This record gives sequence, C-alpha cells and structure tokens, in this order.
Amino acid sequence: MKHMPLFEVFIRSKRGLDHTHVGSLHAEDHRQALEYARDVYTRRSEGVSIWVVKSADIVASQEGDRDSFYDPMDDKPYRHATHYVLPEEVNNM
Repeated sequence: MKHMPLFEVFIRSKRGLDHTHVGSLHAEDHRQALEYARDVYTRRSEGVSIWVVKSADIVASQEGDRDSFYDPMDDKPYRHATHYVLPEEVNNM
C-alpha cells in the first residue's frame, strides 16, 4: 500500500474570520486533500474557505522553548507603547 501524507485542515466559517484547525486526514496530494476535507468537514455548509497543508511542512515552536523563544523581546523597549509621548488630541489611546 502506498504511503499517503498527512494533511492538516483549516476551515474559515465566515468571510472576515480566521481559518481554524478542524482536523487531519490522509490524501495522495493537495487536490485530493481538498476534496476529502470538503466531504468530511463541510457536509452542512459550515465553511466558506478550506486550507489544507501537509503536516510535514508545518514548523512550530515548542512549549518547552517558550522562555528562550520569547524572552529576547524584553530587550526591545521601543516595541512597547509606554515609551512614546502621545499628542494631546490622542489622549484616549
């Protein structure tokens, strides 16, 4: 039996909203993955857009790397709005 890659499926439920991960499936290629995703995850017209991405192509940070991955942001105070003086007419920001 031929190995079929695993795809992650993302559905956007309404125009203007974000795509949300809804599940995974095996397919031979992207086209077949889209067809399977449509059949499995949008049977009742739940979505307006479907994304399929090969699981092997997704790169993510790990929870265990959180401190080393995000702590370097603390040494860039210019990214915090507290260091900027706002004009009088923008006092409610």
